[in-house]
Amino acid sequence: MRLILESWAYLLYCGCLMRFCGFEKVHTAVRRRPTANNPPHVSDTALCHAMDLACVFWLKRVLCLQRSAATTILLRRHGWSAEMVIGAQLLPFQSPRLVMSMHLLHRLSGQGANPTGSPTEHSGTEQRA
Repeated sequence: MRLILESWAYLLYCGCLMRFCGFEKVHTAVRRRPTANNPPHVSDTALCHAMDLACVFWLKRVLCLQRSAATTILLRRHGWSAEMVIGAQLLPFQSPRLVMSMHLLHRLSGQGANPTGSPTEHSGTEQRA
């Protein structure tokens, strides 16, 4: 129960940053959050499950950036070396106008740990935090 409340608090924190400060502050907050020095006592699966449950109890639909930033901060707080990856791919032949597909996920020690289950392969621009 404590992990779910902590996850919910990080969703609130990231949601407020997104709403009132913008993307740059969210990116900076994740980038500057250090990984805890202690070894992980809680599994990454349990932390991601707690975030899933926190999203169920959120007031409205959780945004992709909000969830990825909150999950990355939660994992780092518990000693996991996680990074948030923001990828963009231009899709010029999808419609008459240029379409950009964006995808966010977090990675643990170089391995993809995508909370939404979407594909993680993108040939385009990646930004890591």
